[in-house]
Amino acid sequence: MVAIINYNAGNIRSVLYALERIGVDHELTADPTKIRAADKVIFPGVGHAASTMAHLNDTGLADVIRSLTQPVFGVCVGMQLLCSHSEEGDVDCLGIFPEKVRQFRPVNGEKVPHMGWNDVQVKHGNGWLSDEVDGGYCYYVHSYFVESGPDTVATTNYCGTDFAAMMRRDNFYAAQFHPEKSAAVGERIIRDFLAV
Repeated sequence: MVAIINYNAGNIRSVLYALERIGVDHELTADPTKIRAADKVIFPGVGHAASTMAHLNDTGLADVIRSLTQPVFGVCVGMQLLCSHSEEGDVDCLGIFPEKVRQFRPVNGEKVPHMGWNDVQVKHGNGWLSDEVDGGYCYYVHSYFVESGPDTVATTNYCGTDFAAMMRRDNFYAAQFHPEKSAAVGERIIRDFLAV
């Protein structure tokens, strides 16, 4: 069973629909017992880093997420909250990844948020992703990005910056884009995560 963490974030329903399309048993829950017992956990969403971290801390979900030993997949703001610190509200995050979250600063008139389709350049030897993901296009909506670092397994470029499109550390996996809205490439990524 896949547990989708239910917290004060938007856009969680699209993840549920994606799992329904591929026939995966799943449950949307904030129950720590169910989250800890799940085979896999997805930590999705769209939201403001500071207010979301306040909610995770207040409800105890922050400690639950840090304690998980099964595969966990952070998506969009879920990926950013797995990092050490975010400029969005100047907040300390969950600290799974040591990288920091920065705000886009346009240099050539780019629009922020970064919204739409952009590529994914996969690093070889990541031990997770299928070959067809490399060079594929995925759907992004974000004004903040995770700086590329030792946990980066795929990159994308926007505003003249190469940033982490996907990350992995131990049992934690993450994507800045929305795989559930990224057509065949996104479905392949979800299936790759479910297979780890």
